[in-house]
Amino acid sequence: MKYSLAYGRGTLSVDLPEKNVVKVLGIQPAVVLPEPMEEVRRKLNHPNTSEPLAKIAAGKKSACIVVCDITRPVPNKIILPPILETLEEAGIADSEILLLVATGLHRASTPEEKLEMFGETIVNRYRVEDHNARNQNEHDYLGNSTHGVPIWIDRRYLAAEVKILTGLIEPHFMAGFSGGRKSICPGIAATETIGTWHSPQFLEHKNARFGCIENNPVHNEQLEIAQKSGCDFIVNVVINHHRQILAVVAGAMDNAHLEGVNIARKCVADTVNKPVDVVITSAAGYPLDKTWYQAIKGIVGAVEILKQNGTIILVAACDEGLGSQAFEEIATRFPTIETFMAAILADQFYVADQWQIEELAKALRKGKVKIVSNGLPPEVFQKYYVTPSPSLEQAVADAFAEYGTEMTIAVMPDGPYVLALVNSE
Repeated sequence: MKYSLAYGRGTLSVDLPEKNVVKVLGIQPAVVLPEPMEEVRRKLNHPNTSEPLAKIAAGKKSACIVVCDITRPVPNKIILPPILETLEEAGIADSEILLLVATGLHRASTPEEKLEMFGETIVNRYRVEDHNARNQNEHDYLGNSTHGVPIWIDRRYLAAEVKILTGLIEPHFMAGFSGGRKSICPGIAATETIGTWHSPQFLEHKNARFGCIENNPVHNEQLEIAQKSGCDFIVNVVINHHRQILAVVAGAMDNAHLEGVNIARKCVADTVNKPVDVVITSAAGYPLDKTWYQAIKGIVGAVEILKQNGTIILVAACDEGLGSQAFEEIATRFPTIETFMAAILADQFYVADQWQIEELAKALRKGKVKIVSNGLPPEVFQKYYVTPSPSLEQAVADAFAEYGTEMTIAVMPDGPYVLALVNSE
């Protein structure tokens, strides 16, 4: 039987014996909102445990709306118009409304990407500016968190009289779920804040994983940072694999985000009865699989359902290359994943984006990783501790040669957008 996985802007397919496929894991069937923009308007007027946005904005002179960058498929063209209309009706001038792109440590958005994300009308009418984590002069210091993270936040956000976060709630490989507080940390935080928050001190905790916010130090830390930074209102959505909106949550950051997490968990969780030999997965296609840095999330999302010494086969386009220059440094410094981990655990090495390799290390402790991609030469992937395969068919054939004809397979066509669990969990 043929199975298709998200890859770039299309799919990659492979024929697999049905007897070996334990399950195809995916987002649960759910009713798509028939009029999502109207639902956004309704939530703005009847939010979760906060006053309506119109009342919050009344009498204010400026607003900052934090928006995700191109790596997240947020339906901005549906979310933003009702928010902007509400702010204008409250008396805030167009020139005093800033859309701040939460790049974290990602590169700045191109003009073409801004048009893709927001549309010509919004780009031409409002200020749309990128956060720059590496320019500390654009941030204000708010003190240290309880666990010692220095809190530097984009000054433009802090200066706004109305502070709004937008985004997508989906499984996240270290914070449990994205959305809410994540728009501030790492979204609009400075390099020093992001790097400390991403340190092994937090990432090596057993609860710093997909789908878990309970006693998760990564989540707890970014929540404290966001609370210290201030937030008047959030608008977050839950989407399906077609990028259609299933739910809108809005209102006070903590409560609205938790409401969204509970909705998302029911929508995205899928299970197998016991771990499998092989997980064939994706990095969810465009835009998440544009770089190897982002594509690693597809690997980590499969770890929970993999047998010890099993194999994860990932398909990811990676047509924009590896990622940041700092990320590229890692493979040149450390020939093995073990030497890399020893260095960061001993606090002997640090570069921005190293945490993605730390997350890859978690997968490699469980089993092997094979990558199918046309975006980078095989020798480049080999330097990053994974095994390239010329095709999905070849990767599967090699797995059968290793595990035998009774090999068990799970397929995750949409990769990390699905929360993959073993039933006992």
